[in-house]
Amino acid sequence: MQAAQNSATDIVLFGAKGDLTIRKLIPSLFNLYYRKRIHPDCRIFAISRTLLSSKEYRHLIFKNANIASLKEPAGREAWKRFTDRIHYIPFDASASDGYKALVEGMNESPAPQRRLFYLATDSSLYANICMALQVNGLINKHSYIVLEKPIGRDIQSAKAINEVVAQYFDESHTFRIDHYLGKETVQNLFVLRFANPLFEFQWNYQFIDHIQITIAETIGVEERADFYENVGAMRDMLQNHLLQLLCIIAMEPPINDKADSIRDEKLKVLRALRPIKPELFARQVIRGQYTESLNGRPRSVSYTQEKGVSPDSTVETFVAVKARIDNWRWAGVPFYLRTGKKLAQRCCEIVVQFKPIPHSMFESFNAATQPNKLIIRLQPEESIRLKICSKETGTGMNIKSTELNLSPNHTSDRVLPDGYERLLDDALNGKTTLFMRRDELEAAWQWVDPIVHYCTENHHVPEPYNAGSWGPPSSTLLLARDGRLWHEMS
Repeated sequence: MQAAQNSATDIVLFGAKGDLTIRKLIPSLFNLYYRKRIHPDCRIFAISRTLLSSKEYRHLIFKNANIASLKEPAGREAWKRFTDRIHYIPFDASASDGYKALVEGMNESPAPQRRLFYLATDSSLYANICMALQVNGLINKHSYIVLEKPIGRDIQSAKAINEVVAQYFDESHTFRIDHYLGKETVQNLFVLRFANPLFEFQWNYQFIDHIQITIAETIGVEERADFYENVGAMRDMLQNHLLQLLCIIAMEPPINDKADSIRDEKLKVLRALRPIKPELFARQVIRGQYTESLNGRPRSVSYTQEKGVSPDSTVETFVAVKARIDNWRWAGVPFYLRTGKKLAQRCCEIVVQFKPIPHSMFESFNAATQPNKLIIRLQPEESIRLKICSKETGTGMNIKSTELNLSPNHTSDRVLPDGYERLLDDALNGKTTLFMRRDELEAAWQWVDPIVHYCTENHHVPEPYNAGSWGPPSSTLLLARDGRLWHEMS
């Protein structure tokens, strides 16, 4: 196990009874604690409106914990020590007069100087929480804040939130989290691209035909209908996850590995995104909403039949976009982005489709060659595979497609850390590289906002698609018009 690298910290989790905290944050914090990546004197204050005792909250998180190490005696002993340091405090975080118990708990000796506030709430509460923390004297020069996505509903609200947060927390102490950037394979992309001339010298319009980024979910809105009705797929996924992955793929080589050097290059990509003009909307943007499942698939209700959803809702549960980057490297290369709920398969993949060879010497053998393809999978498992052509064994000249596995740990049984685990570790150590900077967030909204506004102003109705399919039929046309197809997920 690795020794703890950060100093003792008070971690305050707002939205402590939410699905994100219980399923992701608590298990990630425990894994860090178990691996001695968290100082043993750290304390965790869990904040939510539900009236529970600390004992009841500990029972709740244990009941929902899906942690492999809890099967081992050492893991269960560590869990007991870890949860003894969790203090549940019920109050309404949006009202400043409810913070008295938190103040008393955090001031109880011995109190660590470092404080990490994690806001796993709706972003409309961020300003009030920051102001309440300040009014109650809970922010000091060693305080940090983590903000969950989506931050704001549009460029105006995002800027307003950033302004308030900046009054109390320095930008270097502000972590805007996107858990996809914490995945091992995303970080390996930096090495794959910038440490291997084999790829970087061909990473441009001369050799790449197009790029696809897919984030597909098999679940629906579950218990989050109230949230989703106010957000939709564009605000929830396109504005952050999809655009952040696009930035990693499309950015120029940074001058070094410093946080601002990397984020400067990502910002350039966002600013180079070509705005989608209203007259091209129908050919570049597809919005969909899931309906009942196809025959033969598990029974599934439509989005408008979900509890908490308006029967005449026009909120999209699927979006596909054809994006272009106006710079030298990516001139003429389309980026096809898509995400949706209740799709055929849960997966997140980036597919880099290289151009075909300009001339084949194998035509007399009737041997077809397929263009190379780099497939970067982020979930459910993580992998990097390169499809190349090779000769089939035998006397004839038959060419087949072969996959090279470039995953660094594909022969290892080692379990990769969850994205949240890596990012929480970075936040506790003050590392901002894998978090969004303020200008990045605002540049992403600047591009997405006109798309959202066009849909609202024109009362755009999303196209229905069957649950368990790959989305609306027109999403296939998005590529077919260009003579291309979506990559088939394996």
